[in-house]
Amino acid sequence: MDRVVFDHHGARREVEGRTVVEAANGGVLLLARDGALWRIGPDEIVTRSGDDRPFVPLSRDELAEKLLVELPLGFEAHKTAHYVIVHNASRAYARWCGALFERLYRAFANEWKRRGLRLSEPEFPLVAIVFGDRASYLRYARAELGESAASIVGYYHLETNRMAMCDLTGISSLARGQRVRGDAQINAILSRPAALLTVATVVHEATHQIAYNRGLHPRLGECPLWLAEGLAIYFETPDLGSSKGWRGIGEVNHKRLARFAQYTQHRPADSLATLIRDDTRFRDMETAEDAYAEAWALTWFLIRKRSDDYVEYLKMVSRKKPLVGDSPKRRLKEFEAVFGDLDQLDRDFVRYMERQR
Repeated sequence: MDRVVFDHHGARREVEGRTVVEAANGGVLLLARDGALWRIGPDEIVTRSGDDRPFVPLSRDELAEKLLVELPLGFEAHKTAHYVIVHNASRAYARWCGALFERLYRAFANEWKRRGLRLSEPEFPLVAIVFGDRASYLRYARAELGESAASIVGYYHLETNRMAMCDLTGISSLARGQRVRGDAQINAILSRPAALLTVATVVHEATHQIAYNRGLHPRLGECPLWLAEGLAIYFETPDLGSSKGWRGIGEVNHKRLARFAQYTQHRPADSLATLIRDDTRFRDMETAEDAYAEAWALTWFLIRKRSDDYVEYLKMVSRKKPLVGDSPKRRLKEFEAVFGDLDQLDRDFVRYMERQR
């Protein structure tokens, strides 16, 4: 076990954990016992020591206690088989979230098991912080996301390894002034068409968390955004007829399909190459929506028509080394090594998606 005392944003911190990477300049990447990753620069380190104790992740009870100390008064913990949910929302809503997450967790495992892909068990309990009101959510989220937090209802943070989200039933346009008292009322609110995108967002972010904690994506290595986002969208489509607010995997995402169909009217010849070679299109507000739509469409196509190759590609990406970046040339080369000639794949891809309209 390593122990590092360091200065972080003007505050003195002390973290125990496992050193994942030690940089030549003296900086370290430390994996803490709660699953958080700390990138500590050499100038930030005050003291560093180690001992022979084995690295042991915090238990669910220990993690819940740590989170309740960190968060403001008024939070409590709800624990399930794989999750620690800390919340200042209603207990009914925390239970609803726990049931949704566990259902997704099982469905995720079954999906890859039937495709012959063995997943690892999570090293840490999965954490979700559920805020009962928009104001408290934004105070927390802005510290990590900045002003972009105002435009989303939840997210998974790769470095903290936590999900954070707002109580969806507390959104005025959904609850319509109702006071939520139980599961039946939660299901009624979140089964409305207006809840479609918000429930999808929560499932999307929960899918990210599961994928990064079960070894499907390399949390410490480079995972192409088209792969991570395409897969999360593949899982996100909620079934509004389900009493749990979500059911099924890989249904047609009509919003993304419509956007991709619109995009194909002016889609550049090198669109697939630009999607795969780097993450630029996702980080540009003017191109991001088309990139997400194409990432979903490509994922949907590959899982249906090239499933074995897709699983092989997932395995290859999951073995990426920590903090080693890939050049655009390398990304394209690795993709073509699995899927073959990019131009031929692109023709097959576009033709297939045209038939889905």
